Amino acid sequence: MAVESSESNKNSIKPDLVVVGSVAIDTIETPYDKRESILGGSASFSCAGASFFTQVGMVGVVGSDFPESYTDLYRRFNIDLEGLQTVEGETFRWSGVYRKNMDERDTLSTDLNVFADFSPELPTAYRSSPYLFLGNIGPDLQMHVLDQMDDTRFVVLDTMDLWIENAREDLRKVIGRVDLLTLNESEARNLTGEHSLPAAAAKLLELGPRYVLIKKGEHGSMLYSENGVFILPAYPLEVVNDPTGAGDAFAGGFMGSLTEMGRTDDEAMRIAIMHGSVVASFAVEAFSLERLENISRDDIENRVNRFREMVRIP
Repeated sequence: MAVESSESNKNSIKPDLVVVGSVAIDTIETPYDKRESILGGSASFSCAGASFFTQVGMVGVVGSDFPESYTDLYRRFNIDLEGLQTVEGETFRWSGVYRKNMDERDTLSTDLNVFADFSPELPTAYRSSPYLFLGNIGPDLQMHVLDQMDDTRFVVLDTMDLWIENAREDLRKVIGRVDLLTLNESEARNLTGEHSLPAAAAKLLELGPRYVLIKKGEHGSMLYSENGVFILPAYPLEVVNDPTGAGDAFAGGFMGSLTEMGRTDDEAMRIAIMHGSVVASFAVEAFSLERLENISRDDIENRVNRFREMVRIP
């Protein structure tokens, strides 16, 4: 298969943050609407979320059927696309239906297509980027990316039940090479065998990361480290139109904020979690990247300020 960069003719830049993940075309039905062939994938949401804070480079793969309008949308977010491969064939496609409570969904189809043979190859300029987010691709591919990096300052890794069930040992090895592991509460329990989240986090910290961030959906997130735990609720919303990509938008906002601050102490981590929560709250208000496309950094900071007042203790 012929592989080429989506930005093969542009001058290389060194993004401050590199995001590696999936790019997908989704068909989604929620209690509010049904949308066909819309832009999705972990890299799409993470890069868009991070773009409000820093220069981000995308590493992923799309097929020859990938619409130019979606590439143009990435450019409007000022996402660097030198690491986005284009391969002859069809782009990864997923379809699903959300149930009435929006917490559960049924997958109707998953067609990996060109994503099935994806092998992330980082442009030279990306390899010395200080911040790296490894989306929930296979742990062998995550290690392949890490082996290409020269001098990362902070690495965050996401995962999912598929890899916990089918590649547990490789996953444990790659967790030991990163600074922060993020996963949801059911994944944390599955990986550790502990029902108690504090007990699960303690076991995960023993694998090597400095931080463990457990996502709890509409109930917020919990950050564990040797210094204790930080808990933040989710930003309250009256209407959620499409929760697809919420966790990836959170990760993008979180990583973008950390990258912008240039530090990873406990205070910076808490600020970044709040930014991630707010970015995710915008993302779920519409399908795909439609809401993120129509907000500004000022909109994010205004909601952050309201969020601070909600959780402030006099």
